[in-house]
Amino acid sequence: MQSEKIGVALIGTGFGQKVHLPALRSNPHLEVRAIYHRDPNKVTAIAQQHNIPIACSTIDEILALREIQAVSISTPPFLHYDMAIAALNAGKHILLEKPTTLNASQARELANLAETQNLIATMNFEFRYIPAWQRLSELLQEQYIGNLRYAKVDWLVSSRADASRPWNWYAQKSCGGGALGAIGSHAFDYITWLMGDIKRVSARLSTSIAERPDPAENNQLKPVTADDTCNILLELANQVPVQVCLSSVAMQGRGHFVELYGDRGTLVLGSDNQKDYVHGFKLFGSQANQPLQELEIPDRLAFAKTYEDGRIAPIARVVDQWVQSIQTGQPHSPSLKDGVVSQIIMDACHQSHETDRWVTIG
Repeated sequence: MQSEKIGVALIGTGFGQKVHLPALRSNPHLEVRAIYHRDPNKVTAIAQQHNIPIACSTIDEILALREIQAVSISTPPFLHYDMAIAALNAGKHILLEKPTTLNASQARELANLAETQNLIATMNFEFRYIPAWQRLSELLQEQYIGNLRYAKVDWLVSSRADASRPWNWYAQKSCGGGALGAIGSHAFDYITWLMGDIKRVSARLSTSIAERPDPAENNQLKPVTADDTCNILLELANQVPVQVCLSSVAMQGRGHFVELYGDRGTLVLGSDNQKDYVHGFKLFGSQANQPLQELEIPDRLAFAKTYEDGRIAPIARVVDQWVQSIQTGQPHSPSLKDGVVSQIIMDACHQSHETDRWVTIG
């Protein structure tokens, strides 16, 4: 007899509607039964558009539904803590978008509550599930480059390079906006996953575009308080240095590249695709100081299905892991504990910038 499907509620109708919804629906053990938006008319229209049975305009309403066992939260960062803690207190498993919360204290509280309640709380750190990144992880474990000597991350994109892009939560530090939260949270997770624990950090956070127009107030210019460029030095627990350069205002930027240099060889993973941050990654390798050559990604790592929007396939893999953890009761990475680690490093970057000194990771 087939087990009953897990009822899921979708909280977040931007990224959630575009990416989370198709990723959730790709898993045969899930059924999206409800959706939330604060505007009753808008949520009704979205529910009808996607054939979702229940439309809710309050969080309490959606969390009270007995047919919901899990929720996907893909709202702006400043809403994560309140929504996630309400869901966990209601006994719901959660899939949470990055950055985890606004600070490490909030993130720790969520992780501890999930553990106390025996609930599965998974973070959407989807780079762990992209085939080229998985192959990179395998080669590092196989000692392809030997002992790591130095690593460099360049993530230079133009997503916020247009100064006319509107002022909103992304422009506000207090709301969790900025490049550090948007892409730095990912970088800190995969650096830890691929290279090991981070010991200390030195960061300079910059805001290149100081004002943006607010469409809610006749395009009046408002101050941008969130960073759009981050220059970060990390030191791993084994004292290996890692340089991280992030920018969301780099016109025709290089894209997203990770370079790893060891005592036996080199690995370079990168993509210059500015429109899709998942499609386009290629992996290059060299041993014994030979020229770099493109390395094949084994078919066994390929996505079962690809989508026009490249973000869906790796998030579908995150969803599959989430479902497996719910079914077995055994949490797996990337969990809220991984979200706590990423948040701690983000907090350390802010502290380093504000104090102009190295900050040790506790």
